[in-house]
Amino acid sequence: MASIDLHHICKVEGHGSLHVEINGSKLTRCELKVVEGARFFEGLVKGKRYDDIQEITSRICGICSCAHTVSCLQAIENAMGIKVSEQTRRLRELLSIAERIRSHATHLYFLSLPDYLGFESALAMAGKYKKEVLTALHLMKLGNNMVQLIGGKEMHPFTSVVGGFTHVPDKKTVDYLRKELKKALPEAIATAMLFMKLKPPGFVTDMDFISLNPEKEAPLISGEIITLSGLKIKPADYTNYIDEEVMPYSIGKFSKLKGKTFCAGAIARVNNNYKNLSKKAKKIFEQAKLKLPLTNPFYNNFCQAVELVHWIEQGHALLNYHFKFEGLPMITARTGRGVSAVEAPRGILFHDYTINDKGFVEKCNIITPTAQNLRAIEANVKQLVEQMLGKKKSKEQIILETEKLIRAYDPCFSCSAHFLKVSWKRK
Repeated sequence: MASIDLHHICKVEGHGSLHVEINGSKLTRCELKVVEGARFFEGLVKGKRYDDIQEITSRICGICSCAHTVSCLQAIENAMGIKVSEQTRRLRELLSIAERIRSHATHLYFLSLPDYLGFESALAMAGKYKKEVLTALHLMKLGNNMVQLIGGKEMHPFTSVVGGFTHVPDKKTVDYLRKELKKALPEAIATAMLFMKLKPPGFVTDMDFISLNPEKEAPLISGEIITLSGLKIKPADYTNYIDEEVMPYSIGKFSKLKGKTFCAGAIARVNNNYKNLSKKAKKIFEQAKLKLPLTNPFYNNFCQAVELVHWIEQGHALLNYHFKFEGLPMITARTGRGVSAVEAPRGILFHDYTINDKGFVEKCNIITPTAQNLRAIEANVKQLVEQMLGKKKSKEQIILETEKLIRAYDPCFSCSAHFLKVSWKRK
């Protein structure tokens, strides 16, 4: 009997661990554990006023704070029957794009790339791959600047509130951001070409893929939910399809879609919405000569790189607009339930609130992308380990490929941590 324990999974967002037990050449146990302390955000917002909620729930995650902000605000607006302007939708979409740029750049260059180049960290590879590290830093800075200039600060934006924005970018800011996005496009293309060359191991999974079906000018923040298997789900009906399960060994919940394992994220978005990619993004994908749908989760890295190209182009186009302060609507509290589904960097994020006639939250449910992906990650790890055992791979090879697989999903266990201290025991 042998076991693999990956403690404090690093080069991911937050704290997670993996326990695997092997008997001979057979895998007998596989448990992916979220080991963060319970945070109780759904309980924290209960009894709070509708206009206090966004400031609380954006703290669920730093790097995904824009997605939580937008989803929270839209759910509250849906519950209270508040309609927002085209400008508000556009600015929220831009916040989401900015977050996508910085998140993807961080994950691709600092969390995933070192594995493929044979380094333990981005710092270790900086001497030999200085250009790539500088590209990552520039893209991350671009995303941070966009969030700050539109949302008020780099993390936990505050200018987007129920009903609209308290501040909008002026022409000088818009011109600056358009110029910076145009300057960053060649870097995004170079990133996609780089990750195209990094060939993942042969690996095929059997699972469904879930994403939003893009709507109008806001493909990241509104639309019907679709799956590769053909499901079409209204956001308000998500509980009829997605079941969350508590595992005895993990703080995080594990999800199923109509009883089946599924995944969200860049690979799901490309599988379901390839036709909506920009011309440059499509051209790069075509050069890779990959066949859709992609069923190898290792390709989530390449899909993120393709998305970098797409969203930099989309951000540039969305900024071709004259923004002006519109004021905020008069809001009258009313009873209602509101749900919002948005595309966070790692996949669909659900916020669901029930508001009473005084404007206070009576019920809240939030499902993050990683909570949806945990079951898929665990199942994929089990399959990968069994595959490598069958090929008589060494323990070092199994550990490395398992870490690469987990990181390919870009999981957000909470906030950033340091990676795996590995112990291998034999009995």
